[in-house]
Amino acid sequence: MMDTKGIEEMLGVLRSTAAQAGGLSSVSEGKASDGANFAQVLKNSIDQVNQAQKQAAQMAENFAAGGSEQNLHEVMAALQTASISFQEMVQVRNRLVSAYQDVMNMQV
Repeated sequence: MMDTKGIEEMLGVLRSTAAQAGGLSSVSEGKASDGANFAQVLKNSIDQVNQAQKQAAQMAENFAAGGSEQNLHEVMAALQTASISFQEMVQVRNRLVSAYQDVMNMQV
């Protein structure tokens, strides 16, 4: 049976990030959900993506060096999760840039 702990953990991170971005939960610094600091939520999301990429790279290095701690399925799942998280972050960035450009092109 395949160990899905890493997958479930990353799904939890993605769900909590989506909830924070949607304003459904409070930011970890104790702010109320109605006043979530956008910059802090964005920074936390970028940090989580960075951490997922670092963890996946470390798992791949350990596996390539012959480490028996992870099997190929876990390494591939971690790499794929990191890749999807990064793609999601790029899409969010693209939408933010598009929204910024729309606001800047508005005539007042």
